[in-house]
Parts: sequence; structure tokens; C-alpha cells
Amino acid sequence: MYVALFPCNLTLSEILVEVEKRGSSFGELLAIPEQDDWVYVDGKSTSCVAFVFEMYKEAGLFGELANSIQVTEFTIKDAYSLKFFDNNSSRLPKWCNDADTVKLPYCQIKGKYRMELPGYNTMEPYPHMNEHCPSLPPKYSRPESC
Repeated sequence: MYVALFPCNLTLSEILVEVEKRGSSFGELLAIPEQDDWVYVDGKSTSCVAFVFEMYKEAGLFGELANSIQVTEFTIKDAYSLKFFDNNSSRLPKWCNDADTVKLPYCQIKGKYRMELPGYNTMEPYPHMNEHCPSLPPKYSRPESC
């Protein structure tokens, strides 16, 4: 499915004019949730984290919510925040936290510095998740209701 909200040959200035003609704003245009099945002029586009979530979706981790999830709307923080991981840290390999004074609920396989993953494994997925939530780097904070 090829998606074109505007003709492909418009400049940014021309897009801004066209958006205004249609009774909308550039901010509203940017807030339109990207759909997983959109194909652009140069083909399908995805980020690394969207690729991971597409695998989660195909593996069935979203269950009945799969049809109401657009993985292109997810952030890196979502990749570790969603409740997809085992909470029983006793199942981690013994070597996982042996050399560390801080026992993490996950296994960091490599790296000189400890990864901090605030909100790890705490968020239940919900229909249309992230489609209307503001989130800006680097913290990707979002309102409680989102």
C-alpha cells in the first residue's frame, strides 16, 4: 500500500501551504500516527526499534492487541518498559550478575558501564499504544494517562 498525503514533488514550504489549505496545521500533520503498512516512494521504512517490535508483534507478544498496535510509534524506552520479560531473576544465568555489586532484574551481557533501564518491564500494552502520546528524547517522558 503506497501512502501519499501530498504529491511527492512538493517542497516543505509547499506542504505547509497545502496543510493550511486543508484546514490543518503542520503540528497536526506531524502528529498523525504512522501506520505499519505505509510504503513510501523509496519503499518501506522502519527504524531499529520498530523492527524489534515488528518481531514482537509477529511472535504474538501483543496477543489480541496486535491489530491495534502500530510498531512504528514505539520508542527505544518501550522496548524494555513493556511487560514482556520474566520477573523471576532467579532464572537468570549465574554468571549474569556475579561480578556486580548491584543485582539487576535483567542480564547485561557486555559493556564497561551498567545499563540503566528506568521502568524496566513495568508497562502493560494497550490498544493504539503511543499513537497520541507526546514523547521527546532523551527521556521519552509521557503523561500518566498515556
